[in-house]
Amino acid sequence: MLSSSLSSSLWWVSYLRFFLALSLLGVGSGGDPYVYYQWEVSYISASPLGVKQQVIAINGQFPGPILSATTNWNVLVNIQNNLDEPFLMTWNGLQQRKNSWQDGVLGTNCPIPSGWNWTYEFQVKDQIGSFFYFPPINFQKASGGYGGIIINNRDVIPLPFGLPDGDISTFISDWYIKGFKDLRKTVENGNDLGIPDGVLINGLGPYRYNESIVPDGIIYETISVDPGKTYRFRVHNVGFSTSLNFRIQNHNMMLVETEGSYTVQQNYTNMDIHVGQSYSFLVTMDQNAASDYYIVASARFVNSTTRDRLTGVAILHYTNSQGPASGPLPDGPDEADTYFSMNQARSIRWNVSAGAARPNPQGSFRYGEITVTDVYVLLNRPAEAINGQMRNTLNGISYIAPSTPLKLAQQFNLPGVYKLDFPNRMMNRPPKVDTSIINGTYKGFMEIIFQNNDTMIQSYHMDGYAFFVVGMDNGIWTENSRGTYNKWDGVARSTIQVYPGAWTAILVYLDNVGIWNLRTENLDTWYRGQEVYISVINPEDSSNKTELPLPDNSIFCGALSSLQKEQSHKFRFSEASSVANLNKLLLLWLLIVWAGVCFL
Repeated sequence: MLSSSLSSSLWWVSYLRFFLALSLLGVGSGGDPYVYYQWEVSYISASPLGVKQQVIAINGQFPGPILSATTNWNVLVNIQNNLDEPFLMTWNGLQQRKNSWQDGVLGTNCPIPSGWNWTYEFQVKDQIGSFFYFPPINFQKASGGYGGIIINNRDVIPLPFGLPDGDISTFISDWYIKGFKDLRKTVENGNDLGIPDGVLINGLGPYRYNESIVPDGIIYETISVDPGKTYRFRVHNVGFSTSLNFRIQNHNMMLVETEGSYTVQQNYTNMDIHVGQSYSFLVTMDQNAASDYYIVASARFVNSTTRDRLTGVAILHYTNSQGPASGPLPDGPDEADTYFSMNQARSIRWNVSAGAARPNPQGSFRYGEITVTDVYVLLNRPAEAINGQMRNTLNGISYIAPSTPLKLAQQFNLPGVYKLDFPNRMMNRPPKVDTSIINGTYKGFMEIIFQNNDTMIQSYHMDGYAFFVVGMDNGIWTENSRGTYNKWDGVARSTIQVYPGAWTAILVYLDNVGIWNLRTENLDTWYRGQEVYISVINPEDSSNKTELPLPDNSIFCGALSSLQKEQSHKFRFSEASSVANLNKLLLLWLLIVWAGVCFL
């Protein structure tokens, strides 16, 4: 009897161990799967442009590892901050449905202190596509800390194109040899950063295509491919402020997706990719293998001398290639031709017949038939002195982050942290520094016009949403400009460019409750205050159906610092998630059964 009981108990122990292992792997948990990442953020030495410097790495990698998940999966990312200052990570393009707590910007999160770890937990609800992550505070992005995000389709929803033979993430960026702390100090002192030192492709400098331009000894990126196969290139501009033209010598690039939306499939020989933007191209290796081919990312809207300095070059290597790439680089568009760039941007259209995260076609959401409830014309202009400091503004207001994140202040009803009085148009008054945010209407349909009165191109990004790009043109926007809007297949995305002396109009349906950052992606002007937040509250929700509750592992700072406890380092993951709590219960159950076996 004892032997039978022991055998039975041991079987249950084995079963529980297996179930616990499945739980830890995110399998068989009864809902959408979980995927876990453990990331250590630290400094490493690198020489991307031939000069040794300190960069920010994730698990020792620069750029960081790819975060890969599938539509509706739950993602846990435990970040160990080994830098010497606080750190946050934001997820460019992930909408964080009902969950702005995980957005990773100063308006929603207290930074992770040096030496601490913190676990982000979010669901990639109803999303597919190509995105990236990066550190949004303290100018840290200037030294790296970025990497790619791939959200795959569920098996039940077919791709609107043939399955590629391979998937290649490519990061392009302007780059400075100075570290982020020196660059940060330069901006804080009111000085211009000057021309970047070069352009990187996947964290590496340019191939020596011209000995008079590129110094010897620089390590460059080589992408190896098989002849005849088709690859999906996911290209992200993760840089400071430079728009880059991306092209692959002698190869057409078929655009299929941008920032979570499938596009009308068109071939391009080159594409302007602005700061913060992500694109997917299908590229077929249909050329002869007499030599390798150039992959180029070159600066736009600069003179030829600056362009030579700001040209990144990598190598596309066929596995049967017979020699190195040589000769001049493939031509891009004229450096100063904004008309070409604007017309190219207008040509990018939504694939209204394709299913994406859901089986129904993307175009079943007929945005052009919805009545607009709020209109905001957001005007930016060159940096100006406010209270003795150089600042950038939107509608004359330069945003300053309070010591207590907006979202925590809202949760705990703290008065005086922010004001819901951001003007919907430029006002006739002196510019000021303030914590003024937009009071959005839940399930309202907002029209936002970005008016760029600066001399430099701007990229704007909106957290929490994909918006519809309905128009852009030169000059000053007027109400008559609405007659040019695309109300049928304007692409839905999260980052859009605004040309100097021009405007861009977007439409966005405010159905995602939370506080969401709307910012320029240009790192220096963002740091100087060119951003705002939009608060979206469901006044009828008293049971957390449209917004998730405050996470158990929240970090408190500012006026709420007294709520913060010293972090325990006994567990690898900070205590963030329901699945983590479930695992603890399963472990306790396992220990009880094991104790019973031992007692027997």
